[in-house]
Parts: sequence; structure tokens; C-alpha cells
Amino acid sequence: MATEIKIKNIPEGYQSIITNGKHTIIGDEPVEVKGTDLGMSPTELLLSGISMCKVATIRNVARRKGIEIGEVNAHLSQVAKRNADGTFITTVDSEISIEGNLSDEDRKLLIHEADNCYVTRVVRGEWIINDSKAI
Repeated sequence: MATEIKIKNIPEGYQSIITNGKHTIIGDEPVEVKGTDLGMSPTELLLSGISMCKVATIRNVARRKGIEIGEVNAHLSQVAKRNADGTFITTVDSEISIEGNLSDEDRKLLIHEADNCYVTRVVRGEWIINDSKAI
């Protein structure tokens, strides 16, 4: 099933009303780039998707394996640098804490699964982003 997002951009800053048809959020840009800072930037939204997938994967695997855990918290950061040819190389660093009395083996398993979550695999994979069609 395809994932679909619809966006309505309004004249204030770069505010965009983002919906999947069921849930709605606001995206924007920081004030220093003439946004209104009323929502996360596109880069923050992308990193949020990776973060959420990592922690949800840990919770899912723990439930399936009967591993008792408490809160799962992640901190992700990314830096994008432009190469001489104009392409970007992006580095994402991740720290994850999992509450609970876990063995080293369980903790390693859960972190490994998080690092191979669906969204991370999609982002690491090959993308074909077609040019937009005017409608």
C-alpha cells in the first residue's frame, strides 16, 4: 500500500498543513530563514520518522520476544554536507536508552533491530523521486 501525504502551504512563513487524511500536523521553517517556527522543518520531520521507527521497532520486538521494557528514548542528530559535485552526504548519529532490567544480549538485539527498522531501510535504499506534475 502506498503512503500518501497531502500538503497545503499557506502564505505565513513557510507553514504547511500536512495530512495523511486522518492526522494533521503543521510544518514550518525557523524564524531565521523567514519561517514562523510553528512546526518542525522538513529535515526535522524526516529525522522524526527515522526516530519513531527505531523506538517503535524496539517496543514491537520486545513485545514479541517477551522482553520487559519501560520507556524507550532516542536522540538522533544529522549533519548534511555538500560535496564538490553538488551531491550531499548525510550523517545520522543515534543514541537510544531502554529502561528495564535487560541482559546485554537483549539490549544488543533491540538496538540492532532498531538500526534496521523499516524506515531506516527505506532511507538507506535506492530512491526514485519523480519530477512533480503540475495539476
